[in-house]
Amino acid sequence: MALPSTIGSLRYLTKLDLHSNQLINLPDTFGELSNLIDLDLCANQLKSLPTSFGNLTNLANLDVSSNLLKVLPDCLGKLKNLRRLIAETNELEELPYTIGSCTSLVELRLDFNQLKALPEAIGKLEKLEILTLHYNRIKGLPTTIGQLIRLRELDVSFNEVEMIPENICFAANLVKLNVSRNFADLRALPKSIGELEMLEELDISSNQIRVLPESFGNLSKLRVFHADETPLEVPPKEVVKLGAQEVVNYMKNMVAVRGAKQKETDERSFWTWLRSLFGCCKKSQGLGSIPA
Repeated sequence: MALPSTIGSLRYLTKLDLHSNQLINLPDTFGELSNLIDLDLCANQLKSLPTSFGNLTNLANLDVSSNLLKVLPDCLGKLKNLRRLIAETNELEELPYTIGSCTSLVELRLDFNQLKALPEAIGKLEKLEILTLHYNRIKGLPTTIGQLIRLRELDVSFNEVEMIPENICFAANLVKLNVSRNFADLRALPKSIGELEMLEELDISSNQIRVLPESFGNLSKLRVFHADETPLEVPPKEVVKLGAQEVVNYMKNMVAVRGAKQKETDERSFWTWLRSLFGCCKKSQGLGSIPA
């Protein structure tokens, strides 16, 4: 099925729903729909979007999920008013660097694609609140992820992620984090994870994480914690079964006990050193005793 080229004459159209129509392409005149705000192209057979797509400068909501797209056009960066982009269930292998120019984006869903990485420009999306990348082939997140200061939900489950960058701690409004099912690849959480003070839900299931970072005890708002099929040793599984807050308390107490023992060791070392120094002074002539 194809749209007539005359569709471009509908210049006052603000909403267009074309989902499930077996469309294989869009005419170049599609870009003349300059007042379009909401566009649903879900569940068609689109392999590409026309370059004229960049002329849809009033577009706020775009759904191109369940198509055959391998790439999104560079002209996407011209959509300065785009707030919601749903591109799930396609064949996307990469995102255009120009995605960083879509500075109004609040929600970006890219689940079920073939993405191997995210461009550094993703960090320019300072209004982004939801980023889902479930079931891709991503091996790592860019360090610019920490610039997403309004991010509330991040899902990188079912990928090949080997490391979460330390500066994710700067995404201080993160409420929900899912890094589950990266299987043999993910072996540790960032040491800074405890700085995500707003975090309420965390899923690390089916990874190779054995020890939680010491800062974990600072996650006072955590209420949901999943670690199924993850070989955790610290804390032990018996504690994990008791729930999120018990895990937080265990880590907090463990750090406190360790700190107390270290303080005791340091004090003992200090007095040993002081006694040794005093002994040396007594053997020296004319130095007298050390004042109390």
